Amino acid sequence: MSSALLSQLYPAHLATLQSRADAALARGGFDHLVIAAGQLHYPFLDDLPYPFQVNPHFKHWLPVTRAPGSWIVVTPGKRPMLIYLQPHDYWHVVPEVPAGYWVEHFDIVIVREAAQAAAHLPARADRCAILGEDGAAVGSYRPNNPQAVTDYLHYHRAWKTEYELAMMRVASHLGVRAHRAAEAAFRCGASEYAIHMAYLSAVRETEHELPYGNIIGLNEHGAVLHYMHFERNPPLVSHSLLIDAGASFHGYACDITRTYASQQAGEFQQLVDAVDRAQQEFCSQVRVGKSYPELHVQAHHVLAGILREQGFIRMSAESAVESGVSRAFFPHGLGHYIGLQVHDIGGFQASESGGVLPRPEGHPYLRLTRTIDAGQVMTIEPGIYFIDLLLAELKQTPQASDIRWDKVESFRKYGGVRIEDDVVCTAGEPENLTRDAFAALN
Repeated sequence: MSSALLSQLYPAHLATLQSRADAALARGGFDHLVIAAGQLHYPFLDDLPYPFQVNPHFKHWLPVTRAPGSWIVVTPGKRPMLIYLQPHDYWHVVPEVPAGYWVEHFDIVIVREAAQAAAHLPARADRCAILGEDGAAVGSYRPNNPQAVTDYLHYHRAWKTEYELAMMRVASHLGVRAHRAAEAAFRCGASEYAIHMAYLSAVRETEHELPYGNIIGLNEHGAVLHYMHFERNPPLVSHSLLIDAGASFHGYACDITRTYASQQAGEFQQLVDAVDRAQQEFCSQVRVGKSYPELHVQAHHVLAGILREQGFIRMSAESAVESGVSRAFFPHGLGHYIGLQVHDIGGFQASESGGVLPRPEGHPYLRLTRTIDAGQVMTIEPGIYFIDLLLAELKQTPQASDIRWDKVESFRKYGGVRIEDDVVCTAGEPENLTRDAFAALN
Protein backbone atom coordinates (compact mmCIF):
# COMPACT_ATOMS: atom_id res chain seq x y z
CA MET A 1 0.00 0.00 0.00
CA SER A 2 1.42 3.37 -1.02
CA SER A 3 2.30 6.02 1.54
CA ALA A 4 0.38 8.52 -0.60
CA LEU A 5 -2.85 6.57 -0.13
CA LEU A 6 -2.24 6.20 3.59
CA SER A 7 -1.57 9.94 3.87
CA GLN A 8 -4.83 10.56 2.07
CA LEU A 9 -6.99 8.22 4.19
CA TYR A 10 -5.51 8.72 7.64
CA PRO A 11 -6.64 12.33 8.41
CA ALA A 12 -10.33 11.44 7.98
CA HIS A 13 -9.81 8.35 10.16
CA LEU A 14 -8.21 10.46 12.86
CA ALA A 15 -11.01 13.02 12.67
CA THR A 16 -13.57 10.25 13.15
CA LEU A 17 -11.75 8.94 16.23
CA GLN A 18 -11.43 12.47 17.63
CA SER A 19 -15.16 13.04 17.20
CA ARG A 20 -15.98 9.75 18.92
CA ALA A 21 -13.57 10.53 21.75
CA ASP A 22 -15.12 13.96 22.27
CA ALA A 23 -18.61 12.44 22.49
CA ALA A 24 -17.47 9.66 24.81
CA LEU A 25 -15.74 12.10 27.17
CA ALA A 26 -18.86 14.27 27.31
CA ARG A 27 -20.95 11.23 28.24
CA GLY A 28 -18.56 10.24 31.00
CA GLY A 29 -17.92 13.76 32.30
CA PHE A 30 -14.15 13.69 31.68
CA ASP A 31 -11.76 16.19 30.13
CA HIS A 32 -9.15 13.88 28.63
CA LEU A 33 -8.96 10.44 27.09
CA VAL A 34 -5.71 8.73 28.10
CA ILE A 35 -4.82 5.43 26.45
CA ALA A 36 -2.06 3.14 27.70
CA ALA A 37 -0.28 0.97 25.12
CA GLY A 38 0.19 -1.69 27.80
CA GLN A 39 3.05 -3.37 29.61
CA LEU A 40 5.20 -6.43 29.25
CA HIS A 41 4.10 -9.43 31.34
CA TYR A 42 6.27 -12.15 32.79
CA PRO A 43 5.63 -15.79 33.68
CA PHE A 44 5.86 -16.89 37.28
CA LEU A 45 9.48 -17.15 38.47
CA ASP A 46 10.90 -16.07 35.11
CA ASP A 47 12.39 -12.97 33.50
CA LEU A 48 11.48 -13.88 29.92
CA PRO A 49 8.42 -11.78 28.97
CA TYR A 50 5.38 -13.01 27.13
CA PRO A 51 4.97 -11.56 23.62
CA PHE A 52 3.62 -8.03 23.93
CA GLN A 53 0.01 -7.41 22.90
CA VAL A 54 -0.87 -3.75 22.47
CA ASN A 55 -4.12 -2.27 23.79
CA PRO A 56 -6.53 -2.23 20.81
CA HIS A 57 -7.66 1.29 21.78
CA PHE A 58 -4.06 2.41 21.32
CA LYS A 59 -3.51 0.95 17.85
CA HIS A 60 -6.89 2.33 16.77
CA TRP A 61 -5.26 5.76 16.71
CA LEU A 62 -1.93 4.92 15.09
CA PRO A 63 -0.11 1.93 13.56
CA VAL A 64 2.20 1.38 16.53
CA THR A 65 2.06 -2.09 18.03
CA ARG A 66 5.49 -2.52 19.65
CA ALA A 67 5.88 0.32 22.13
CA PRO A 68 5.00 -0.93 25.63
CA GLY A 69 4.91 1.82 28.23
CA SER A 70 3.72 4.45 25.73
CA TRP A 71 0.59 6.60 26.06
CA ILE A 72 -1.83 8.61 23.93
CA VAL A 73 -3.56 11.70 25.33
CA VAL A 74 -6.66 13.02 23.57
CA THR A 75 -8.09 16.38 24.62
CA PRO A 76 -11.04 17.99 22.78
CA GLY A 77 -9.88 20.91 20.63
CA LYS A 78 -6.20 19.90 20.71
CA ARG A 79 -3.91 17.72 18.66
CA PRO A 80 -3.52 14.28 20.21
CA MET A 81 -0.27 13.64 22.05
CA LEU A 82 1.86 10.52 21.88
CA ILE A 83 4.12 9.88 24.85
CA TYR A 84 6.53 7.38 23.34
CA LEU A 85 8.72 5.18 25.48
CA GLN A 86 12.05 4.60 23.72
CA PRO A 87 14.37 3.38 26.46
CA HIS A 88 18.15 3.39 26.40
CA ASP A 89 18.71 -0.36 26.16
CA TYR A 90 21.50 -2.49 24.75
CA TRP A 91 19.86 -5.81 25.67
CA HIS A 92 16.88 -5.50 23.34
CA VAL A 93 15.83 -3.81 20.14
CA VAL A 94 14.16 -0.58 21.23
CA PRO A 95 11.09 0.83 19.43
CA GLU A 96 12.00 2.78 16.32
CA VAL A 97 11.77 6.55 16.16
CA PRO A 98 8.19 7.47 15.18
CA ALA A 99 7.96 7.98 11.42
CA GLY A 100 5.46 7.74 8.61
CA TYR A 101 2.19 9.16 7.39
CA TRP A 102 0.70 9.69 10.86
CA VAL A 103 3.43 11.54 12.81
CA GLU A 104 2.55 15.04 11.56
CA HIS A 105 -0.86 14.70 13.21
CA PHE A 106 0.51 14.12 16.74
CA ASP A 107 2.51 16.05 19.27
CA ILE A 108 5.19 13.50 20.13
CA VAL A 109 7.20 13.36 23.34
CA ILE A 110 9.90 10.71 23.71
CA VAL A 111 10.71 9.44 27.20
CA ARG A 112 13.50 7.08 28.22
CA GLU A 113 11.92 5.57 31.32
CA ALA A 114 8.32 4.50 31.85
CA ALA A 115 7.89 6.67 34.95
CA GLN A 116 8.77 9.81 32.97
CA ALA A 117 5.44 9.59 31.15
CA ALA A 118 3.63 10.93 34.22
CA ALA A 119 5.20 14.38 33.73
CA HIS A 120 3.51 14.72 30.34
CA LEU A 121 0.05 13.43 31.26
CA PRO A 122 -2.79 15.88 32.13
CA ALA A 123 -2.46 17.65 35.45
CA ARG A 124 -5.40 15.94 37.13
CA ALA A 125 -5.73 12.19 36.86
CA ASP A 126 -9.28 12.32 38.21
CA ARG A 127 -10.36 14.26 35.10
CA CYS A 128 -9.06 11.53 32.78
CA ALA A 129 -10.80 8.54 31.29
CA ILE A 130 -7.85 6.15 31.29
CA LEU A 131 -8.16 3.07 29.07
CA GLY A 132 -5.95 0.06 29.60
CA GLU A 133 -5.04 -2.93 31.70
CA ASP A 134 -4.50 -2.68 35.46
CA GLY A 135 -0.73 -3.03 35.24
CA ALA A 136 -0.38 -0.06 32.91
CA ALA A 137 -0.44 2.49 35.75
CA VAL A 138 2.20 5.19 36.02
CA GLY A 139 2.15 7.24 39.20
CA SER A 140 -1.43 8.22 40.03
CA TYR A 141 -2.60 7.49 36.51
CA ARG A 142 -4.32 4.15 36.75
CA PRO A 143 -6.74 2.81 34.15
CA ASN A 144 -10.34 3.36 35.25
CA ASN A 145 -12.02 2.30 31.99
CA PRO A 146 -15.24 4.24 32.74
CA GLN A 147 -18.16 2.30 31.34
CA ALA A 148 -19.95 5.29 29.82
CA VAL A 149 -16.82 6.00 27.77
CA THR A 150 -15.99 2.44 26.78
CA ASP A 151 -19.61 1.60 25.92
CA TYR A 152 -19.68 4.48 23.46
CA LEU A 153 -16.31 3.68 21.90
CA HIS A 154 -16.91 -0.06 21.67
CA TYR A 155 -20.31 0.38 20.07
CA HIS A 156 -19.03 2.75 17.39
CA ARG A 157 -15.96 0.66 16.65
CA ALA A 158 -18.26 -1.59 14.60
CA TRP A 159 -18.22 1.06 11.85
CA LYS A 160 -14.89 1.08 10.04
CA THR A 161 -13.37 4.12 8.38
CA GLU A 162 -12.02 3.95 4.83
CA TYR A 163 -8.53 3.86 6.33
CA GLU A 164 -9.42 0.81 8.39
CA LEU A 165 -10.94 -0.97 5.41
CA ALA A 166 -7.76 -0.32 3.46
CA MET A 167 -5.71 -1.91 6.25
CA MET A 168 -7.99 -4.95 6.28
CA ARG A 169 -7.74 -5.39 2.52
CA VAL A 170 -3.98 -5.62 2.82
CA ALA A 171 -4.25 -8.08 5.73
CA SER A 172 -6.57 -10.21 3.58
CA HIS A 173 -4.08 -10.30 0.71
CA LEU A 174 -1.31 -11.35 3.09
CA GLY A 175 -3.48 -14.08 4.57
CA VAL A 176 -4.61 -15.41 1.19
CA ARG A 177 -1.02 -15.62 -0.05
CA ALA A 178 -0.18 -17.75 2.97
CA HIS A 179 -3.31 -19.91 2.58
CA ARG A 180 -2.21 -20.74 -0.96
CA ALA A 181 1.18 -21.87 0.37
CA ALA A 182 -0.50 -23.99 3.05
CA GLU A 183 -2.74 -25.70 0.50
CA ALA A 184 0.27 -26.47 -1.69
CA ALA A 185 2.06 -28.03 1.30
CA PHE A 186 -1.01 -30.16 2.05
CA ARG A 187 -1.17 -31.36 -1.56
CA CYS A 188 2.47 -32.46 -1.20
CA GLY A 189 1.65 -34.58 1.88
CA ALA A 190 3.19 -32.28 4.51
CA SER A 191 2.59 -32.59 8.25
CA GLU A 192 0.53 -30.07 10.20
CA TYR A 193 3.75 -28.53 11.50
CA ALA A 194 5.22 -28.25 8.00
CA ILE A 195 2.00 -26.69 6.71
CA HIS A 196 2.17 -24.19 9.56
CA MET A 197 5.77 -23.32 8.72
CA ALA A 198 4.89 -22.90 5.04
CA TYR A 199 2.13 -20.50 6.12
CA LEU A 200 4.48 -18.43 8.29
CA SER A 201 7.05 -18.22 5.53
CA ALA A 202 4.48 -17.01 3.01
CA VAL A 203 2.76 -14.50 5.31
CA ARG A 204 6.14 -13.20 6.54
CA GLU A 205 4.94 -12.81 10.10
CA THR A 206 6.00 -14.58 13.25
CA GLU A 207 3.50 -16.61 15.25
CA HIS A 208 3.16 -13.74 17.73
CA GLU A 209 2.49 -11.19 15.00
CA LEU A 210 -0.51 -13.13 13.69
CA PRO A 211 -3.92 -12.01 14.97
CA TYR A 212 -4.49 -15.50 16.49
CA GLY A 213 -2.83 -18.88 16.65
CA ASN A 214 -3.12 -20.91 13.47
CA ILE A 215 -5.63 -23.77 13.41
CA ILE A 216 -4.28 -26.46 11.09
CA GLY A 217 -5.99 -29.83 11.31
CA LEU A 218 -5.42 -32.82 9.07
CA ASN A 219 -8.07 -35.53 8.85
CA GLU A 220 -10.03 -36.05 12.09
CA HIS A 221 -8.24 -33.12 13.72
CA GLY A 222 -10.53 -30.84 11.69
CA ALA A 223 -13.28 -31.79 14.16
CA VAL A 224 -11.48 -29.91 16.96
CA LEU A 225 -12.72 -26.34 16.53
CA HIS A 226 -9.58 -24.72 17.96
CA TYR A 227 -7.01 -27.38 17.11
CA MET A 228 -3.47 -25.95 17.59
CA HIS A 229 -1.35 -29.00 18.25
CA PHE A 230 0.70 -29.26 15.01
CA GLU A 231 1.65 -32.91 14.62
CA ARG A 232 5.27 -33.09 13.45
CA ASN A 233 4.76 -36.25 11.40
CA PRO A 234 2.30 -36.49 8.51
CA PRO A 235 -0.46 -39.10 8.72
CA LEU A 236 -0.16 -42.21 6.61
CA VAL A 237 -2.91 -40.83 4.41
CA SER A 238 -3.96 -37.17 4.28
CA HIS A 239 -7.69 -37.16 3.61
CA SER A 240 -8.45 -33.52 4.40
CA LEU A 241 -7.12 -30.21 5.71
CA LEU A 242 -9.00 -27.58 7.70
CA ILE A 243 -6.95 -24.40 8.08
CA ASP A 244 -8.16 -21.35 9.99
CA ALA A 245 -5.41 -18.72 9.86
CA GLY A 246 -5.11 -14.97 9.51
CA ALA A 247 -2.67 -12.13 9.08
CA SER A 248 -2.11 -8.65 10.51
CA PHE A 249 -1.36 -5.31 8.90
CA HIS A 250 -0.84 -2.12 10.91
CA GLY A 251 -2.78 -3.67 13.78
CA TYR A 252 -5.75 -4.92 11.73
CA ALA A 253 -6.67 -8.57 11.28
CA CYS A 254 -8.03 -10.93 8.68
CA ASP A 255 -9.60 -14.27 9.58
CA ILE A 256 -9.79 -16.90 6.83
CA THR A 257 -10.78 -20.57 6.92
CA ARG A 258 -10.62 -23.06 4.10
CA THR A 259 -11.18 -26.81 3.95
CA TYR A 260 -9.54 -29.03 1.35
CA ALA A 261 -10.17 -32.62 0.33
CA SER A 262 -7.51 -34.90 -1.09
CA GLN A 263 -7.93 -36.07 -4.67
CA GLN A 264 -9.09 -39.44 -3.36
CA ALA A 265 -11.77 -37.99 -1.07
CA GLY A 266 -14.49 -37.32 -3.62
CA GLU A 267 -17.36 -37.83 -1.18
CA PHE A 268 -15.86 -35.27 1.19
CA GLN A 269 -15.26 -32.83 -1.67
CA GLN A 270 -19.00 -32.91 -2.35
CA LEU A 271 -19.66 -31.84 1.23
CA VAL A 272 -17.00 -29.10 1.01
CA ASP A 273 -18.57 -27.80 -2.19
CA ALA A 274 -22.06 -27.78 -0.66
CA VAL A 275 -20.90 -25.81 2.40
CA ASP A 276 -18.96 -23.43 0.17
CA ARG A 277 -22.03 -22.67 -1.94
CA ALA A 278 -24.11 -22.09 1.18
CA GLN A 279 -21.39 -19.87 2.67
CA GLN A 280 -21.33 -17.65 -0.41
CA GLU A 281 -25.10 -17.26 -0.19
CA PHE A 282 -24.81 -16.21 3.46
CA CYS A 283 -22.10 -13.69 2.50
CA SER A 284 -24.43 -12.17 -0.10
CA GLN A 285 -26.90 -11.42 2.69
CA VAL A 286 -24.56 -9.14 4.62
CA ARG A 287 -26.86 -6.19 3.93
CA VAL A 288 -28.03 -3.07 5.73
CA GLY A 289 -30.83 -3.91 8.14
CA LYS A 290 -30.25 -7.67 8.19
CA SER A 291 -30.37 -9.23 11.65
CA TYR A 292 -27.18 -11.22 12.20
CA PRO A 293 -28.89 -13.65 14.64
CA GLU A 294 -31.56 -14.33 12.02
CA LEU A 295 -28.83 -15.03 9.46
CA HIS A 296 -27.22 -17.44 11.94
CA VAL A 297 -30.49 -19.34 12.44
CA GLN A 298 -31.07 -19.36 8.69
CA ALA A 299 -27.61 -20.93 8.31
CA HIS A 300 -28.72 -23.76 10.58
CA HIS A 301 -31.69 -24.49 8.30
CA VAL A 302 -29.53 -24.46 5.17
CA LEU A 303 -26.82 -26.65 6.70
CA ALA A 304 -29.45 -29.05 8.00
CA GLY A 305 -30.74 -29.25 4.45
CA ILE A 306 -27.25 -30.20 3.29
CA LEU A 307 -27.09 -32.91 5.95
CA ARG A 308 -30.34 -34.34 4.65
CA GLU A 309 -29.44 -34.04 0.97
CA GLN A 310 -26.13 -35.78 1.51
CA GLY A 311 -27.63 -38.60 3.52
CA PHE A 312 -26.50 -37.87 7.08
CA ILE A 313 -29.99 -37.40 8.50
CA ARG A 314 -33.46 -38.64 7.56
CA MET A 315 -35.49 -35.87 9.22
CA SER A 316 -36.44 -32.58 7.58
CA ALA A 317 -34.21 -29.55 7.95
CA GLU A 318 -36.89 -27.86 10.06
CA SER A 319 -37.05 -30.80 12.46
CA ALA A 320 -33.25 -30.94 12.69
CA VAL A 321 -33.09 -27.29 13.75
CA GLU A 322 -36.07 -27.42 16.14
CA SER A 323 -34.81 -30.58 17.87
CA GLY A 324 -31.23 -29.34 18.19
CA VAL A 325 -29.77 -31.97 15.87
CA SER A 326 -28.25 -29.29 13.64
CA ARG A 327 -26.27 -27.96 16.61
CA ALA A 328 -24.50 -31.29 16.98
CA PHE A 329 -23.03 -30.79 13.49
CA PHE A 330 -22.75 -26.98 13.59
CA PRO A 331 -22.05 -26.09 17.23
CA HIS A 332 -20.51 -22.61 16.92
CA GLY A 333 -21.74 -19.21 15.79
CA LEU A 334 -21.91 -18.07 12.17
CA GLY A 335 -19.32 -15.37 12.79
CA HIS A 336 -18.26 -12.20 14.57
CA TYR A 337 -17.05 -8.64 14.07
CA ILE A 338 -13.43 -8.31 13.00
CA GLY A 339 -10.99 -5.39 12.85
CA LEU A 340 -8.52 -4.34 15.52
CA GLN A 341 -9.13 -7.71 17.14
CA VAL A 342 -10.01 -10.96 15.44
CA HIS A 343 -13.09 -11.13 17.66
CA ASP A 344 -13.74 -7.42 17.65
CA ILE A 345 -15.56 -6.01 20.62
CA GLY A 346 -19.12 -4.68 20.78
CA GLY A 347 -20.91 -7.55 19.08
CA PHE A 348 -23.62 -7.79 21.76
CA GLN A 349 -24.18 -4.10 22.57
CA ALA A 350 -27.73 -2.83 22.32
CA SER A 351 -26.73 0.83 21.90
CA GLU A 352 -23.94 3.34 22.43
CA SER A 353 -25.13 3.55 26.03
CA GLY A 354 -24.53 -0.15 26.66
CA GLY A 355 -27.02 -2.92 27.19
CA VAL A 356 -26.94 -6.43 25.77
CA LEU A 357 -28.70 -7.97 22.80
CA PRO A 358 -29.21 -11.61 23.82
CA ARG A 359 -28.27 -14.59 21.69
CA PRO A 360 -31.09 -16.67 20.20
CA GLU A 361 -32.21 -19.37 22.60
CA GLY A 362 -30.18 -22.53 22.17
CA HIS A 363 -27.26 -20.77 20.45
CA PRO A 364 -24.83 -19.90 23.26
CA TYR A 365 -21.71 -19.47 21.13
CA LEU A 366 -22.87 -16.79 18.70
CA ARG A 367 -20.55 -13.76 19.01
CA LEU A 368 -22.63 -11.17 17.14
CA THR A 369 -26.27 -10.25 17.85
CA ARG A 370 -26.55 -6.79 16.30
CA THR A 371 -28.26 -5.64 13.12
CA ILE A 372 -25.90 -5.30 10.17
CA ASP A 373 -25.10 -1.80 8.89
CA ALA A 374 -22.94 -0.24 6.18
CA GLY A 375 -19.29 0.07 7.16
CA GLN A 376 -19.29 -2.94 9.46
CA VAL A 377 -17.04 -5.95 8.82
CA MET A 378 -17.89 -9.44 9.99
CA THR A 379 -16.92 -13.03 9.35
CA ILE A 380 -19.22 -15.60 7.81
CA GLU A 381 -18.04 -19.08 8.79
CA PRO A 382 -20.56 -21.93 8.60
CA GLY A 383 -19.37 -25.46 9.23
CA ILE A 384 -20.36 -29.10 9.42
CA TYR A 385 -18.31 -31.32 11.73
CA PHE A 386 -18.16 -34.87 13.02
CA ILE A 387 -17.25 -34.33 16.67
CA ASP A 388 -17.12 -37.49 18.77
CA LEU A 389 -18.33 -35.81 21.97
CA LEU A 390 -21.38 -34.24 20.34
CA LEU A 391 -22.18 -37.35 18.32
CA ALA A 392 -22.09 -39.45 21.49
CA GLU A 393 -24.56 -37.07 23.10
CA LEU A 394 -26.75 -37.15 20.00
CA LYS A 395 -26.93 -40.94 20.18
CA GLN A 396 -28.65 -40.63 23.56
CA THR A 397 -31.50 -38.47 22.22
CA PRO A 398 -34.86 -39.51 20.77
CA GLN A 399 -33.66 -38.20 17.40
CA ALA A 400 -30.86 -40.77 17.21
CA SER A 401 -32.97 -43.06 15.03
CA ASP A 402 -33.14 -40.34 12.36
CA ILE A 403 -29.35 -40.22 11.97
CA ARG A 404 -27.59 -42.29 9.33
CA TRP A 405 -24.84 -43.45 11.65
CA ASP A 406 -23.05 -45.51 9.00
CA LYS A 407 -22.70 -42.39 6.85
CA VAL A 408 -21.56 -40.30 9.81
CA GLU A 409 -19.00 -42.92 10.79
CA SER A 410 -17.53 -42.97 7.29
CA PHE A 411 -16.93 -39.19 7.49
CA ARG A 412 -15.25 -39.10 10.92
CA LYS A 413 -11.85 -39.48 9.25
CA TYR A 414 -12.36 -36.08 7.54
CA GLY A 415 -13.02 -34.14 10.75
CA GLY A 416 -15.22 -31.42 9.33
CA VAL A 417 -15.72 -28.50 6.97
CA ARG A 418 -15.51 -24.79 7.72
CA ILE A 419 -15.39 -21.97 5.16
CA GLU A 420 -14.81 -18.42 6.42
CA ASP A 421 -14.65 -15.04 4.69
CA ASP A 422 -14.40 -11.48 5.99
CA VAL A 423 -17.25 -9.41 4.54
CA VAL A 424 -17.89 -5.66 4.49
CA CYS A 425 -21.46 -4.41 4.51
CA THR A 426 -21.85 -1.52 2.05
CA ALA A 427 -24.79 0.55 0.85
CA GLY A 428 -25.18 -2.00 -1.96
CA GLU A 429 -23.47 -5.30 -2.74
CA PRO A 430 -21.32 -6.68 0.09
CA GLU A 431 -17.56 -6.50 -0.35
CA ASN A 432 -15.99 -9.89 0.29
CA LEU A 433 -12.42 -9.09 1.35
CA THR A 434 -11.42 -12.74 1.31
CA ARG A 435 -12.85 -13.77 -2.05
CA ASP A 436 -11.49 -10.60 -3.65
CA ALA A 437 -8.02 -11.40 -2.34
CA PHE A 438 -8.18 -14.98 -3.65
CA ALA A 439 -9.36 -13.69 -7.04
CA ALA A 440 -6.51 -11.17 -7.21
CA LEU A 441 -3.97 -13.95 -6.57
CA ASN A 442 -5.27 -16.24 -9.32
